[in-house]
Amino acid sequence: MKKNTLITLAIIIVIIAFSWYVLNNKSENITEETAKCIGQKALLYTKTGCFACEKQKEKFGETYQYLSIRNFDTWDALGELGITSTPTWVINNNKYEGVQSIEKLKQLTGCK
Repeated sequence: MKKNTLITLAIIIVIIAFSWYVLNNKSENITEETAKCIGQKALLYTKTGCFACEKQKEKFGETYQYLSIRNFDTWDALGELGITSTPTWVINNNKYEGVQSIEKLKQLTGCK
């Protein structure tokens, strides 16, 4: 390949990677009031070092501080609570495993 072709290809790859990062690492649109409402109606179980838990945190951005969170360092304590994966949301005594969208959490909690 010619040098110009390689440079063009590298630029395209960088643009695609940057676009993917921006689209996948921004917080969803959520107000402080909605986050507080979700925090009152739902409990989030997390584990230290959990990549998916960090993704869930990113969805809330600065409003993450208003959630009710129980973080654990080991699986032992989580297992005693019946939590087998993190993040796990408990809403109305139902467990929802994995990263949840803000819209789904609003729907499950009745928060607007």
